[in-house]
Amino acid sequence: MASRYDDELWELVPEEAVPSPGHLRRFVSGLGPVERALDLGCGDGRLSAELTAGQLTIADVSRAALARAGSRLPGATVLELDPDAPVPLPDSSHDLVLCAETLEHVRDVQLLLSEARRILRPGGRLAITTPAHGRLTALEVLVRGFEARFDPLSPHLRFFTQRSLATLFGDLGFEVERLTRRRGSLLAVGRR
Repeated sequence: MASRYDDELWELVPEEAVPSPGHLRRFVSGLGPVERALDLGCGDGRLSAELTAGQLTIADVSRAALARAGSRLPGATVLELDPDAPVPLPDSSHDLVLCAETLEHVRDVQLLLSEARRILRPGGRLAITTPAHGRLTALEVLVRGFEARFDPLSPHLRFFTQRSLATLFGDLGFEVERLTRRRGSLLAVGRR
């Protein structure tokens, strides 16, 4: 069952292809070629299009987003997900799982990342991009107040620092290969 909430959000996003930020495109395209890739939380597929994979699966909880992504990537396998449910893919079936600008929207992060680990073959990689928070965010909240920094109507449910994301990777069985902060984003790659 698709997420009506996420569909409503995607219907507000213009369909014209506004390019993703360059640092995110470079990160995703820099993941290199793989045989099988899954973009988990693909949105409209703008970053999925940067992946080089023999077989690409795009997955999201929003039918509206998947319709756009499917149009953009006609050769991809399209998979509609149920929110907070296991991903209907076999164990150890993919070389790469990408969660680009997704983790901050997820209610059950442990389930999502456990499912990503299950789907990855041994030695497979998990790549994540998410907004970066840290000392400057904390200082801004202290000086200007929580509401000045965080919109109560924002779809962001989670906030990550480099340390919290590294801890999350380790707690869920991923070895951190790289974790950097660039232009307000955390860019991370972990290996199963």
